[in-house]
Amino acid sequence: MVGGRSLGRSFGWLWTSYAVSTLGTWLAFDAFPLIAILVLHAGTTQVSLLAAVGPAVGAVLALSLGPWVESRPKRPVMIAMDLVRFAALTSVPVAFALGGLTFAQLLVVSVVVGAAGIAFTAAGGACLKEIVPPQDLLVANGRFESTTWTATLLGPPLGGAAIAAFGPVATVMANAVSHLLSAAGIRAIGGPEPRPVPDPAPAGPRKRLRAGEVFAGWRHILGDSVLRPLFLNTALVSGLIMATSPLLAVLMLGPLGFAPWQYGLAFAVPCVGGLIGSRLAPRLVERFGRHRVMLTAGALRACWLPWLAFTGPGTPGLVLVMAVEFGLITCMGVFNPVLATCRLERTPADRAARTLLAWSVTGKAAIAALTALWGLLAVLTGPRAAIAIAGVLAMATPLLLPRAVPAERPAVSGGPRGGR
Repeated sequence: MVGGRSLGRSFGWLWTSYAVSTLGTWLAFDAFPLIAILVLHAGTTQVSLLAAVGPAVGAVLALSLGPWVESRPKRPVMIAMDLVRFAALTSVPVAFALGGLTFAQLLVVSVVVGAAGIAFTAAGGACLKEIVPPQDLLVANGRFESTTWTATLLGPPLGGAAIAAFGPVATVMANAVSHLLSAAGIRAIGGPEPRPVPDPAPAGPRKRLRAGEVFAGWRHILGDSVLRPLFLNTALVSGLIMATSPLLAVLMLGPLGFAPWQYGLAFAVPCVGGLIGSRLAPRLVERFGRHRVMLTAGALRACWLPWLAFTGPGTPGLVLVMAVEFGLITCMGVFNPVLATCRLERTPADRAARTLLAWSVTGKAAIAALTALWGLLAVLTGPRAAIAIAGVLAMATPLLLPRAVPAERPAVSGGPRGGR
């Protein structure tokens, strides 16, 4: 079985660490807005600020971490980022218990957790490339993808139950503990780790401020004939999908009269499609080839969004949303691990962390910008029309997918470090 073989002890610990921290993150998915509303009595403007500014500033802050992550062994970096997130998140229940929790602290914690999370993901991708043979990268990425969708399916309902029973501060503490457990799992990997390629730049403050080092990831992506169109495609598709999410929420919970539990159900159940797609990806690639699968799944995932504009009231509307989301997420479940594998294979080891960081930061920036833009568009046209426009634009995004993939070039660096 393509997807069932063991990838070794090191991958097992890395996968376990990822699963624990991802589930913790989804358990506390709505915790900060709820704390701001229920505990600090924040208004709409402050809640929106917390949702937008925290992750955005965190992404900007993460930019400066790229060269630092690249020049160090990846597992210590991942452990450090987990411990930073643990400390930042733990400060919230501590401050709450002492009666000193403020909105400013929530904002700072959001920024720190966002930056540490991006740095962790970049280091984690490089670590995966180091511990998994190239022929097993697709299977490994498929398992990470299935874990993501499992956590997305289970985390919010469990988190909602925990919030109802213990309050939102308790879920923040659970999220903090998940990062502590993740750090322990990464520490358990053990064994030698390839040494990073030495940076020829002079030491000192000047080295940290060099723009070339910060933007090396983007230079690599934009200079690669395959990664460049994939980069533009994924940023635009992700941005359009996420931009329609608040508009659909307004439509379903407002004029269409759906209850909150129905809205949650409409997006939780289709996550099963992500599990199916991620399990199918290695088998489909083995049978049809990676480029054909990536091109087909990438095109199909862009065809679902327009149908959300036809969402109506009652059971037919709920079924329509669930069917559309199931189809979209299934296609994403196939496409994402194939994309992640292609990206790793085409990235030299000495640029892996900065490339993944650049990809992540750009994706977050695109989502933030398009969400804000579509919010303004909805004011002018209404949410249904704005969703339809996003859907039409999404159907054009397959034009950005690479038509052909040349023979794989070896992703090697000039130094002794191999793998991811």
